[in-house]
Amino acid sequence: MTGSIPVIDLFAGPGGLGEGFSSCRDSSGVSQFHICLSIEKDEVAHQTLLLRAFFRQFPFNSVPPSYYQYLKKEIDIKSLFRQHREEARMARREAWLATLGEEKPNAVKRRIKLALSKQSKKAWVLIGGPPCQAYSIAGRARKTEIRKNNLEEYEKDERHYLYREYLRIIADHQPPVFIMENVKGILSSTISGKKIFHQILEDLRQPRAAINSYNKELYRRKKKRPAYNIFPLVKKQDYLAGFEPYDPSDYIIAAERFGVPQARHRVILLGIRADLMVKPKHLEPKPFVTVKEVISNLPKLRSAVSKEADSESSWITTLQEAIGSDWLERSIKTKDKRLWSEVVSTVKHISTQSLNTGFEYVEGELCLECYPGSLRDWYHDNLLDGVCNHSARSHMKSDLHRYLFASCYAKITGRSPELRDFPENLLPDHENVKDALKGSFFSDRFRVQLPNKPALTVTSHISKDGHYYIHPDPTQCRSMTVREAARLQTFPDNYFFEGPRTAQYHQVGNAVPPLLARQIAAVVYDIFQQSDLV
Repeated sequence: MTGSIPVIDLFAGPGGLGEGFSSCRDSSGVSQFHICLSIEKDEVAHQTLLLRAFFRQFPFNSVPPSYYQYLKKEIDIKSLFRQHREEARMARREAWLATLGEEKPNAVKRRIKLALSKQSKKAWVLIGGPPCQAYSIAGRARKTEIRKNNLEEYEKDERHYLYREYLRIIADHQPPVFIMENVKGILSSTISGKKIFHQILEDLRQPRAAINSYNKELYRRKKKRPAYNIFPLVKKQDYLAGFEPYDPSDYIIAAERFGVPQARHRVILLGIRADLMVKPKHLEPKPFVTVKEVISNLPKLRSAVSKEADSESSWITTLQEAIGSDWLERSIKTKDKRLWSEVVSTVKHISTQSLNTGFEYVEGELCLECYPGSLRDWYHDNLLDGVCNHSARSHMKSDLHRYLFASCYAKITGRSPELRDFPENLLPDHENVKDALKGSFFSDRFRVQLPNKPALTVTSHISKDGHYYIHPDPTQCRSMTVREAARLQTFPDNYFFEGPRTAQYHQVGNAVPPLLARQIAAVVYDIFQQSDLV
């Protein structure tokens, strides 16, 4: 860790942003950054952070066998930490379970000072993003009626203002560089009819003045040089002192343009303290990476059948019932013989294969040639000898037929079906289906992730059901596992997600793709080199 730049990670989640920074290495494999403090309020996500902090205490490619024994559940976490007491102590010091906004500001201030006390105070980075539910476009669409009935309550939602905790830390500690991430919906979110994003930019440029203003419940501004310049990461721009004339959309990063196998669009702000006077580089576009390229070598699984005793035979029998069904024989066969033939041949293939539903650890060697180019070294760990967090969820019988239809339809047509493409007697019995058939917001209730394209955005909603994340292989007839979602988010295979499966999905969906974060870290490192702080 000697000579590496310390990082403070706020609202860390499972640690995707921090993982990217800590994975930014020089030609000899030495990390250019290290996480000295990560703060997260969710207990299960904190457990994931703690385990990864422990992993990072060991030199690159020198993680002890006991770590992999833990992933295989051959030992428990207490046994793992007892075997490596010093590394466990350092991990506990790094990963802090705390709720920003509830912790006293002075306590947070002391903890950050302690984390930086043995570091160079000239060069360090603040990263993170406040919880984004209140800014989410989808989330706000679902709360339309709530807003109409109680606008005042909606506008008082404390999640609108959690960025002030981030702002307070900038004001208190004045990092040379910060990275702030949030959902695209923050650009259109309003409070009392005013765009919140413009206010956030203004506050970040003058953090001390903004905090003083909020504390006094006043809002006054004097024209003076800003404390920070806020840059986008995706465009070449000439350096301009003062307020940069960027359009808000310039701050959106489309992750699929930078080698992430997922169309994830996020607002990411690069803040540079104004006294540094450096010109930041921008992210360099990379070739598209597809769903198939990153999940095809994972062990094939079947889904479980919910609400009854599950077995492989009951799963196969359920899918065999599609043959001769009204939806297939009367609706599909008369309209689309190719699709009918695909469904029939898929069911026949399913009847001949033997699959299980997976486990928290699945043994077996993976095809190394199946990884896309340079990403093999990013995902693969020779010491792992298998896959973790790879178990399929259960689905109702009726949904299994819908998944079968949807995945076969996508395979034939090259697109995921909308509800109007489904046979009428295969449609779900939900109140909003009629509206969806007219082209409303949820017309794509069942969404297949297409194999030859980057996936659509993996969100925390994956924790609730799998309808938006149907596996492209019809013979598996299921939604994606936590590990498959983690691959789409570019988490390395040795990154273990703690907690029950629902919590694992939630962590993955809320994370920043580590591979994208590593590219951002390289831009940040160049800023420090330009400023002679390293």
